[in-house]
Amino acid sequence: MAITEKKLRDRSDSKCEISGLEEDLVVYTVAPKTEESLENSLLITQNLKNQIENSETTNPEDWRGLNESMWSEHLPVQIVSWRMLARLKNHDLLEMMYLEEDALEWAKATGEADDDEGKIIHKDSNGNILKDGDSVVLIKDLDVKGANFTAKRGAAVHNIKLVWDDANLIEGRVENQTIFILTQYVKKTK
Repeated sequence: MAITEKKLRDRSDSKCEISGLEEDLVVYTVAPKTEESLENSLLITQNLKNQIENSETTNPEDWRGLNESMWSEHLPVQIVSWRMLARLKNHDLLEMMYLEEDALEWAKATGEADDDEGKIIHKDSNGNILKDGDSVVLIKDLDVKGANFTAKRGAAVHNIKLVWDDANLIEGRVENQTIFILTQYVKKTK
């Protein structure tokens, strides 16, 4: 085992620094850096490394750990978290992250944030763009699966949350239960 890998395993408790998984771990040096070191590298699963290197294979489900790894004290982990949040178009978490100017330059070096194509945008039934925290009104009675009630037309849903990997879904509370709602059945209120 290389010295850098041993130090990374010590630093991460032999877990992927993004997902927390313990199997199939490899050292990943964060481009454009080329020297494998604690300052330039992180311990990550082979699966996530492959997805970083080939954006066509990116599976959002595999990146659920980003909401924790983005707060890592280790810069390479922060850089990879920032890049993947940018690739996955998770602007809410990206806005929460703070990187020093030189770290932000490093994060942007691969151009992950430059591509706006395929951006997930949530729109209501009238085409209005929805954001986290908005209020909406149901435009149709909806049978709630797994619960014994119907969400009635005209019901207000306040402080919605966007489902970050699906433009057709939002999350909100109706009759004191959190449910998923298709955006085609809501109208944004002013």
